[in-house]
Amino acid sequence: MSVRLLLGKTAGYVLNAAMLVFSLSCIYPIVWIMYSSLKSKDEFMLDSVSLPGRLQFGNYYKAFVEGEMSQYFISSTLNSAVTVIAVVVLSFCMAYALSRFRFRGRSFIYIFFIAGMLIPVYGLIVPLFLQFKQLGLYDKFYTLILPYIAIRLPLPIFLLESYIRTIPKDLDEAAYMDGASTFYTMTRILFPLCSPVISTVIILVFLDTWNEFPFSLVLVTNEAFKTLPVGLTNFYGQYTTDYTTLMAAMVLSILPVMLVYLIFYKNIIQGMTAGAVKG
Repeated sequence: MSVRLLLGKTAGYVLNAAMLVFSLSCIYPIVWIMYSSLKSKDEFMLDSVSLPGRLQFGNYYKAFVEGEMSQYFISSTLNSAVTVIAVVVLSFCMAYALSRFRFRGRSFIYIFFIAGMLIPVYGLIVPLFLQFKQLGLYDKFYTLILPYIAIRLPLPIFLLESYIRTIPKDLDEAAYMDGASTFYTMTRILFPLCSPVISTVIILVFLDTWNEFPFSLVLVTNEAFKTLPVGLTNFYGQYTTDYTTLMAAMVLSILPVMLVYLIFYKNIIQGMTAGAVKG
């Protein structure tokens, strides 16, 4: 028994050590980018791993102002905010209808949306480009918002529909008996109860939208409508790259993602478990 216990503890230590090494390997690149963004260009070229000798905050000014990251930041913020709000509202309404009502074609509609999770979305870039050109939707301030919303609807609908089905219908009936309308029941009763999975939807949709690159590269050409991932490519030259300014721009681009994650991280696992396992 003692040998078995010793082997069990040893296996636990080895597993924890392996997970620690894996975690550090994921964290270190972010830390490296952050302190490298504070180095001078010559200092970085001499030794890219060492800590900065003197902090160069001018790299951030150069990235944000001279590199015109401010306009890309505004474009990404607008696209992400509108997409998150639209996806949350549309997916919640659709999930409520699919989970609470039985009507002809319900199964087809549900399968239609879920099938969207199986489609390689970037294979749709060329058809979307041709359609947007023909319909006059190409290179507008709202061009990216349309595919962002459509592409990100299936998973939130799946999570919310699964979660709402776990909420007893007696709650709805009690609200109706008290004179509550369907809209009131949805917004004041069910919506707050769905806060864990809604938090998960918010952060997943925000991360996907904020980091999206191919659609922004293909569907818009106006610099004012391009997003941060595309804006980062401006720091790459044909013969040279300003790495320290590029890393300062990368830090600016990941700060909103880290902020959103810190706000909603407590509900992420809870929401994924509630939406995917309970259902």
